Amino acid sequence: MDRYAKGARYERELLSKLGEMGYSIVRSAGSGVNSISPDIIGIKQTHALCFECKAWANGSVGIEHEKFESLRKWQENTGMGTYIAWRMNNEGWYFIRLEEMSKNPKSYTITRKKAKEIDRRLEAVVKETSSAQSVVSKNPILGV
Repeated sequence: MDRYAKGARYERELLSKLGEMGYSIVRSAGSGVNSISPDIIGIKQTHALCFECKAWANGSVGIEHEKFESLRKWQENTGMGTYIAWRMNNEGWYFIRLEEMSKNPKSYTITRKKAKEIDRRLEAVVKETSSAQSVVSKNPILGV
């Protein structure tokens, strides 16, 4: 299976999980190609989550500097929790905050070992977001 098809399949898997949890979800057009927005945005009432999805079997996952800075700016501009969602084979999803990534000359990375030590799963991400007041609740344009 080519890399794009595998990534798209796993993105749809995460979309389905969020949908089952009652989130309204958007998958970005050109996901995996552009650096304008995260791959997935999920909104439920006043809670909003953003995910840049990776499905790599390697010992680490990396995000190019330009893409990472775009994600950081997205998080700052929107106030939405933005995570790297790493789908590990036979282990499911692990969620990493941007500030948990390490900068190196070519990219921002996190090792499989560190991601597993953090051990943040989707339920924990949802709980974190639910307990924090989201910018969506303060947005007069959205009327909430």
